[in-house]
Amino acid sequence: MISLAYGALWLFVFSLPWEGVIVFRGVALGTRLTGMVALGVTILAVMISGRVRRWHLFHFAALFFVACAGVGLLLNAGQIPKKFYTFVQLFLVLWMVWEIAPSRRAVHRLLLAYVLGAYIAAVDTILVFHAKGGALRRFVAGDFDPNDLAMTLALAVPMAWYLSSTFQRPLFRLLCRGYLPVGLLALGLTGSRGGMITAVVALMIVPLSMTKLTPGRLIAAIATLALTGALAVTYVPQKVVERLAKTQSEVEDVDFGGRFKFWVAGLDVFRAKPLMGYGPGGFIRAIYPILGQSSLVAHNSYISVLVEEGLIGFLFYALMLLAAVRACLRLPQADRRFALVLLATLFIAMSPLTWEDRKPVWFVLAAIVGLSWTGPGVLRSSQRGAPLSVPAVGPPRGGSQWEPAPAPPPRIRLRGRR
Repeated sequence: MISLAYGALWLFVFSLPWEGVIVFRGVALGTRLTGMVALGVTILAVMISGRVRRWHLFHFAALFFVACAGVGLLLNAGQIPKKFYTFVQLFLVLWMVWEIAPSRRAVHRLLLAYVLGAYIAAVDTILVFHAKGGALRRFVAGDFDPNDLAMTLALAVPMAWYLSSTFQRPLFRLLCRGYLPVGLLALGLTGSRGGMITAVVALMIVPLSMTKLTPGRLIAAIATLALTGALAVTYVPQKVVERLAKTQSEVEDVDFGGRFKFWVAGLDVFRAKPLMGYGPGGFIRAIYPILGQSSLVAHNSYISVLVEEGLIGFLFYALMLLAAVRACLRLPQADRRFALVLLATLFIAMSPLTWEDRKPVWFVLAAIVGLSWTGPGVLRSSQRGAPLSVPAVGPPRGGSQWEPAPAPPPRIRLRGRR
């Protein structure tokens, strides 16, 4: 049953990067269906096994954040918005990843699922470009927002590069290396200036990991980067290049694509309700009296959390992020570099977008925390108080220099079962 639950979770993660490709009446069918199946099978698997993993600080912070959002709704006495239900669902995603992927290999394969899903979104974007190259200024797959798609594709860049040096099967390594030219080409076609900056941060994984590569893998890496640059120069249209070239001028003018005024307005209204905020989805209502116009989102995840959940909710959300950073520091050197680059990519992606309630964000955080607490050790209720002996995870076949993995938190048996 655990294997079945993991398969359902894998399909859910696979559908995350292309959830905007198949949309019906505003509902992403892929993630909705696979998420429901994964949750149902996971609950059934846990009930049958009678075991749960002890939570990490990260999970408690996430739970308190969602609870704080619920309290904010009660204080504002408003209709329960869709955003609050999304927070509840995202917390369940964290729990599923923690419970069903307790090993290093399981987390790696979930990361692979995300990369493969990003392939679909990237290829669909390239097909849109070939079909409508002269009619559009920006190109996106399905019903995606160009900036959202660019950030989604950028997150897969450090994952793909890291996995290409981790997997031993040539097919998996080739798939992961191949994502860089395909994903970065599609990212460029979106014309997202924030996406371009985020991609630069994501590509920091390349120089940070090249010193650990064998000569053969180093040559393959250089060839991949050369192919990526050649495709970008050949296929990205001039009008998209001109748009991307305006990034520096907008930063110097403190405009940031018209987002700066919403940030200022958000910080202004925060002072009226500093503790509990305006509740999930309350940013629009809060800034309307100041700007005389409404914005659908805050265009900044951190300001959005601060205004809607207040200082208390913001502290819990910040604690989630800090717990993920702390988890990175527990990892071996190669894993640590990957996790820190992935987190930096995520933090930059969240700056120009309202992404605090987006599935890729919570999955990335869950995967990093899970990667830092994986291993084969299991502690039953009869063994509580006894030292847990966990064999170290040695280097995989192929010569990658991995350090021993930290011991995972033990599993505990649910009461009432033997």
